[in-house]
Amino acid sequence: MAESVIQVQDLRKIYRSGVLRRRSVNALDGVSLDVPQGQVYGLLGPNGAGKTTLIKVLLGIVRKTSGDARVLGYAAGEITARRKVGYLPENHRIPRHLTGSTALEYYGCLSGLSVGEVRRRAPDLLDRVGLAGRERDRVSGYSKGMQQRLGLAQAMLHRPDLIILDEPTDGVDPVGRKQIREVLRSLADEGASIFLNSHLLQEIELICDRVAILSNGSVRKTGSVKELTAAITESPMVFRIATDRTTAESCFELSTVAKVEDVVDGVLDVHASVPEQHKVDRIIDVLRDRGISLLSMKRRDLTLEEAFLQIVQESKS
Repeated sequence: MAESVIQVQDLRKIYRSGVLRRRSVNALDGVSLDVPQGQVYGLLGPNGAGKTTLIKVLLGIVRKTSGDARVLGYAAGEITARRKVGYLPENHRIPRHLTGSTALEYYGCLSGLSVGEVRRRAPDLLDRVGLAGRERDRVSGYSKGMQQRLGLAQAMLHRPDLIILDEPTDGVDPVGRKQIREVLRSLADEGASIFLNSHLLQEIELICDRVAILSNGSVRKTGSVKELTAAITESPMVFRIATDRTTAESCFELSTVAKVEDVVDGVLDVHASVPEQHKVDRIIDVLRDRGISLLSMKRRDLTLEEAFLQIVQESKS
């Protein structure tokens, strides 16, 4: 069992505001999760789910109301743990008068590195994030994607044990996103642990070993992408049948037909929501009674986005 780099148990954060602070908002409502060492761990949730609040509690930027949160074995916010953490916040701002190189020197000194050490490490880091050759350019001339990649370089600069990233691919083009995914994967392979918050579900699906889905301040599901998608029992069935479109649709009265696709002339794929096995059996009986050939039948794997939407919707009901 891999050692945990983040351990959270029944974590709660209540914000109070208004006259006499009578109005309260439960930003975190009993969050519990465990992030193993050496993995890319994704945090998903709709706006207002509590993702950024959770990250700020882990970093000691925001104080918890109750519960327990530990980072690298230390209480969240302890200086010893913070020295071993790299952080890229959402909507970060790098002073525009700096160049790529001097920005790394600035952040490196804040992390306790000497200028000489930063200058030794900077060329390799800038090359890894795709900024080689742009190190002398001012940040004011960088695109949003270039600034994100420079932000990732500064988070990696002091070789942290844990890297926490809040929307790291925001504003990055597809080529840049692929490059960042490769960097994160290589860091995990080298033993670093990465805690990643992103609203881009495809990015999470491509890079993360495990995922936690947060909604209304609580963790609803955790697991690998495969485990999360398999947990949804109402995944659609795909029936491949030999018939015409009108006849096909009339055979699926016990289900919700999502779409009908033409495969070849006279052969269709019918995508239908059939959660109960007895309804699947009944559809097969109807097809046989009408002399329609059932060429194949399978449950279609859900995407992470489909599983995410269902899990979040269930949390609101």
